Amino acid sequence: MSTPPARARERWRTGRVAVLAGLAAASGAGLIACGWGGGAPAPDVRVHAAAAPWAGRAPAPLTASRPTGLRIPAAGVDARSMLGLGVGADRELDVPPVDKADEPGWWTGGVTPGERGPAVLVAHYDTVRGPALMRNVGRVRVGDAIQVPRADGRTARFRVREIQQVDKRDFPTHKVYGATGRPELRLLTCGGPLVGGHRSDNIILYADLVP
Repeated sequence: MSTPPARARERWRTGRVAVLAGLAAASGAGLIACGWGGGAPAPDVRVHAAAAPWAGRAPAPLTASRPTGLRIPAAGVDARSMLGLGVGADRELDVPPVDKADEPGWWTGGVTPGERGPAVLVAHYDTVRGPALMRNVGRVRVGDAIQVPRADGRTARFRVREIQQVDKRDFPTHKVYGATGRPELRLLTCGGPLVGGHRSDNIILYADLVP
């Protein structure tokens, strides 16, 4: 990413995705850009856009409880912790620090995973230190499982319904952060080639709560 590795934190700066007022469940930022400053980057990644129909009636939402990890078997992800992420003074979404590139983050301005609405998670594809937690995002397919352990001891279980890769300049802020009547998950990372030291695209996994 563009921030030097000596700095403790960095931000993903998307194609100028800023906080949008008036989103029903979220007044938060759109996302994010992975940048590059040195080392050996992960290979460029491009996923094929895919989507499945809604899976009928959604299960009852869970009560609020902070996420404590992330498991995506198809991508070899088994994170045992979860960082809380906010929006900085520059009105951009914070991201996990470079030295915690194998930890996901949860946007604390939104719902917790399993509640009604879109819970938003963020994880690095790569950083200046090399491949990161979502290094294998290209292996994820529609129908794959995403599991989010929670502080209450329950696990919110989701199934990927849609995979989208977009140029950062076209980040679908309302689609990601807009209110929904169902418990849903958005997992945001980066992809595409490095252009001017930044990943050109965002990869977004949309997933629905399942029993």
